[in-house]
Amino acid sequence: MTIKATAIAHGAATIVNAIALGKGAAFGVDLWTKAEVKLTDEPHIFKAEIISDPKESTLLIEKTVTRVLQKFKLDKSFGANIKTWSNIPIARGLKSSSVAANVVALATTAALGKTLADLDTINLGVDSAFDAKVTVTGAFDDASASFFGGIVITDNLNRKIVNQMPFTEDLVVLFHVPPEKAYTADSNVKRLQTIKPLVDVAYKEVLDGKVWDALTLNGLIYSSALGYNPAVALDALAAGAVAAGLCGKGPAVTTITYKDNVDSVKAALQKYSGKILQAQLNSEKAKVL
Repeated sequence: MTIKATAIAHGAATIVNAIALGKGAAFGVDLWTKAEVKLTDEPHIFKAEIISDPKESTLLIEKTVTRVLQKFKLDKSFGANIKTWSNIPIARGLKSSSVAANVVALATTAALGKTLADLDTINLGVDSAFDAKVTVTGAFDDASASFFGGIVITDNLNRKIVNQMPFTEDLVVLFHVPPEKAYTADSNVKRLQTIKPLVDVAYKEVLDGKVWDALTLNGLIYSSALGYNPAVALDALAAGAVAAGLCGKGPAVTTITYKDNVDSVKAALQKYSGKILQAQLNSEKAKVL
């Protein structure tokens, strides 16, 4: 038995938010979360720490470790000490929960000296997100894009990958990250059902390969429904961005741009309070280190 393992999973960003439709799409970015899991001989005792954001709840981490131990019928044999660290801001719509669940599930499985199929690992993380009440749809789209990289289109309700596509262009991702936090579990799901027909249009766009058009359309629809100012995205588009829109349930905004336009798009985003995170597209799978 390995007893200790470390893993890494990369970030993801929204193309189509699945809350209204039950279907979604997301793509991988090279932001990351790492997790170290050390097994102990104290069953049901979990000591978890988010080193990069110590005030945040560790419930999702603990639920994920529990799920993995239960999967292998070892929950009465082990507890664990878990540490995660990340450059993904929490509760801004940047998929921090999906990435954390992926990486903790991977590291726990490796610490046990076991292996799981990729989709089994993803589903353990999705189940854990429901256990921790940090998700509305399970975020199967976000989790899949984080785990596999590339562009992933999903049916979240049935946990099926509808299509996976590689990136075909060399683009830069800029996130505008406001100071305030917004937790997915607090989303007004009933209100978001009213935009279902509109989100369906965005979903059909991504199925048709119009990935970045879908991102922009989805962002405008959800910004309107959730009460966010769409001007951030619209200004980025006016400055030359290929696509721009709300990431997840916000408040962060994703912009996609060619390298030549990075400075002008950044300047447009800097008019608004918050930080700007620059990232690359990611095609690398989550892995044990």
